[in-house]
Amino acid sequence: MSSRSPDEFRLGVRPYDRGSGGTERDGGCGGTGGGTGGGAGAGAGTGAGVGAGDPGAAHGSSARTGEPDDPHELLHRARRLSAHGHPKAGSAWERAAVALRRAGGSLTPGDHADALDATALDCRGAAGPAAGPLFFRAADLHEQAGQRGKALVSRARALVAGPEVGATACARLTELCGRATALHAIGQADAAETATVHLLRGRARADLLDTAPDPAAEADALRAELTRLISFAAPHRADPAVVGVLADTRALLGRITTPDDPAAALVHLRAALAEHRAGDLPWPATPHELLLAAVLRATGAHEEARALLRAALAAGAPDAPLRAADRALLCLALARTVEVDGGPGRTATGAREVEEEMLALLAEGVRHADGPVEDVHVGAVARLRLGVALAERGRYGEASELLARALDGFAAESDAAARVRVRAWLAQCALGLGEPAGAAREYALAAAEAGRWDERRHREELSHRTAYALALAGSPERAVREWRGLSEAAGAGGTVDPGAPTETETATSDTSATSATATATSATSAPATATAQPATESESESESAAGGGSGVGGPWQGVYDLPEPFGPPGRYQMNVYGEVGGAWPWATTAPGTRVQGCV
Repeated sequence: MSSRSPDEFRLGVRPYDRGSGGTERDGGCGGTGGGTGGGAGAGAGTGAGVGAGDPGAAHGSSARTGEPDDPHELLHRARRLSAHGHPKAGSAWERAAVALRRAGGSLTPGDHADALDATALDCRGAAGPAAGPLFFRAADLHEQAGQRGKALVSRARALVAGPEVGATACARLTELCGRATALHAIGQADAAETATVHLLRGRARADLLDTAPDPAAEADALRAELTRLISFAAPHRADPAVVGVLADTRALLGRITTPDDPAAALVHLRAALAEHRAGDLPWPATPHELLLAAVLRATGAHEEARALLRAALAAGAPDAPLRAADRALLCLALARTVEVDGGPGRTATGAREVEEEMLALLAEGVRHADGPVEDVHVGAVARLRLGVALAERGRYGEASELLARALDGFAAESDAAARVRVRAWLAQCALGLGEPAGAAREYALAAAEAGRWDERRHREELSHRTAYALALAGSPERAVREWRGLSEAAGAGGTVDPGAPTETETATSDTSATSATATATSATSAPATATAQPATESESESESAAGGGSGVGGPWQGVYDLPEPFGPPGRYQMNVYGEVGGAWPWATTAPGTRVQGCV
């Protein structure tokens, strides 16, 4: 029988990508997967989800791959790779299942459970939601086979495979930790299984640190717990699965130490990478490298951060090539590093080289994020970064296309800051292309989104820009009417004054209309008074003078003051660049935003 269960067919999971096991792939649910991607795996099943094998092409492929033909040898190989947490375990299970079926045999419940674990661990991208049910099914099969330690690991993975882990899941994970410790004491759970369950609970607690009554005290307690876990696992490091747990535990310890003590975090993260390399683990250490590079950037070690990220992009053994999604993240992080290090002091030639490298890295990030299993959020981040870079250089047509696609990837409620920034840049592109009406629409929609935030400043500035763009498209009176209509249609809660707030908080709608009219008039003809045009008076005048009818004289500076859409959602969380809150120079987040970390 195949290693695919009815659950997999019902969920529409694609277990193994087409292609030989030695080629790079980024399968949706196939092979074993990353112990750090969303916190779904660790230790005995840690890895970066590479390896392939079309089950329909398994027969006759052994001569090309050097793999055995005998189904029992294939089964032995699959068991060995699973035990070591090898990225190719999933494809090995598929080949073994096909060979056994042709020979009239089938997988035992225990083997079937291992195959399901391997499949679930590699559920990435759009296939991510399928992981939880597969882990629960694997846990049931492990119980049937009497593999109680493995069953606990699968149940723990199922609990953390969801998009967010709450207090209820943490309580259940605490119960599983107690059971794992008890089973280890009587020899029914090995060190890797026990440590994996504890590490998964540690990850869940780390994700909730910022919601604790006293986050700093909770972080101290978690650091102590992780230190004890390292002490427990270290004597068993001869087991490759335990080495994976040790590396991941040290990385998590580094992450939650970063905001409070960056120097100590560097020690932990360097140790995590050293543990990974010393154990010769067959999967890339991308999450650890992203974390370490981010702390190096934050502490001013830009050259070392660049070298680390470039080495990570160049790495990847034939047996375990770098996943496309991981490569996209590394490209984004390296572009961030190059950009930060390319400031004042460089020659014109050096600055041009930095610019070219940054644009090339962002373009490569977009390409890899659109791999076989598209990472929608990472792709959206890459498109926004590249679109902004192109818009800053006057390449408005290319930038507009990228930004429009980026907007599609920021559909979650937590992506409000990203949507506001995308729309503000789309408006800038529209002005650059001589389409002020389109710019007004984007500004108005951005203002409506920003209107849900506590801080009024961003909404007011964007509403001001709406009136400015509408004035370029027609008369000031029409600008006021259309601005009001757009504001109401976009759900901004009624009319929002596009100019400065009046001295009294009870400004009437007539005052708002007067301010909007003054703003619109100033954009096309006479200069506005100081009271009607506050913070952006000089900006509007300079745009009118420099940009003529298009209203473009360089990007509107207010767009850079909008909330950073990719900042860590909390002090102890990690963003797509590997940066942890409080330890890097751009730690500004919009209210309510939450970007999932890599660890």
